[in-house]
Formats: sequence, C-alpha cells, structure tokens
Amino acid sequence: MISSFLLLLIMTLSGALGGYYFKKASSQRLGFQAAFLLPLFIGGMLYGIGAVLNIIILKQLPYTIVFPLTSITYIWTLGLSYVLLKEHITRKKMAGVLLILIGSIFLVL
Repeated sequence: MISSFLLLLIMTLSGALGGYYFKKASSQRLGFQAAFLLPLFIGGMLYGIGAVLNIIILKQLPYTIVFPLTSITYIWTLGLSYVLLKEHITRKKMAGVLLILIGSIFLVL
C-alpha cells in the first residue's frame, strides 16, 4: 500500500515536471533546433513515465482513489512554478492547494 502511494507521488511529480518542460519548449521558436526539441522530448518522456506509472498504480489501488489523487500534481506544479519559473504565488493559490491536500487526505483515510 505504501509503495503504491510512493509510486503515485512519483507519477504526479513526473506529470508536473513534464508540464514544466513543455512550458520551456513553448518559450522557444518552433522548429528543429535543440532549444525547442530537447525540452519537448524531456517533457514527453516524463509524461510517458507518468502514464506508465498510472497504469501500474491502477492495478494496485481502486480507480476511485487513484484518479482523484492525481490532483496532487497541482501541488507539485505550484512548487515548481515558484522555484523554477519564479512565478508569484498568491494566497488564493495557496488556499486552493491546501484544499486539494485536505481532500486528498480524506480520500485516503
């Protein structure tokens, strides 16, 4: 059970990091240059890893737990956007993430 939730955390982190790399690719000009293709490839690989982990986790836990807990990705995204993209985090965003975390805890209990 604990290993399933650890995999779920890795899955959600992988999805959030994939989105970060897609964001990096989107800041580049479309084309066949490394500045665009490398982050695009890394983002795609991270999304793919997340998808495979999702399948593995769904074999171990009920869908009614796994799917709602994928919202943990929003928590990772908030942290990554603050640290890596230097985005401003408002109280409203923090409250939203806190509610997601509380909801996730209720699902697991």
